[in-house]
Amino acid sequence: MATPTSTPAPATPPASAAKATMSDAQFNQLAKIIYERAGIHFAPAKKYVLESRLAHRLTELELDDFNQYISFLTIGPYQTDEFQEMFNRITINETSFFRNEPQLDVFEKKVLPEIIEARKNTKRLRIWSAACSTGEEPFTLAMLVHRTLGVRLPDWRVEILGTDISEKALEAANEAKYTEYAMRTTNPMVRTRYFKQDGPYFVLSDSIKPMVNFEILNLKDRLAAKRHGTWDVIFCRNVMIYFDDPMKKQVVNMFADQLAPDGYLFIGHSETIRTGEAPLEPMPWPQAFCYRKPSGASKPVM
Repeated sequence: MATPTSTPAPATPPASAAKATMSDAQFNQLAKIIYERAGIHFAPAKKYVLESRLAHRLTELELDDFNQYISFLTIGPYQTDEFQEMFNRITINETSFFRNEPQLDVFEKKVLPEIIEARKNTKRLRIWSAACSTGEEPFTLAMLVHRTLGVRLPDWRVEILGTDISEKALEAANEAKYTEYAMRTTNPMVRTRYFKQDGPYFVLSDSIKPMVNFEILNLKDRLAAKRHGTWDVIFCRNVMIYFDDPMKKQVVNMFADQLAPDGYLFIGHSETIRTGEAPLEPMPWPQAFCYRKPSGASKPVM
């Protein structure tokens, strides 16, 4: 019904053109879908995050409300692609090269020499960077392996795998082309040795890029992780803070299963593994946030 006025009332914009609002019921449905597919827990207090980051997506899809979006996400023929698109929008890929240097020093100066000595007969080194985002972490680990092995590198079979649930993040990782922001914690000597500047971008050296392979992997998918066999070192930093306790326990136990008997797990500085969550014990190194299986559990793989 028109507003009584002497001038014509402006046309009401379609619902999809305005910012869509999310009800509590709609939030609960979306949060359940995200948890079931990715293990990420959104508490009710984070409803505004989903609403603000997905409202524009409804406009792009010309959908009127979140009920239509939930149907599109769960029933339509593009539900797998849309979940990936949604995930790219609701997650923040915050990372950089050489992030948390004290922890990386432990990896380079304590763990890596020990593992290399233990593998001197097979000359095979396997490292998994889980939830690697746009690749800064696995490429950092590759640089540390490169300068540790030095002239011995051609004699070794080094396998470094970076995995993430975000296809968009892994596309950027495969490009290996970074902005100044990604380099903000990188030593100038490292920049000179391993990067070539191309305008505003830093392009990773061909001596490092082939050392890392990337693959989409959901940390809820235990069978997909098992398919890759055991790892000497696993990095999974600043991801488990998004999990609830059951999901965290599931992922930590999966990591423990995939670690070599003498392997190491590195987690984020704001994360902890409580006693009883997995057959892992913390290493007594300050700022390492590093775990391994109990020393008497089994013999190292040689």
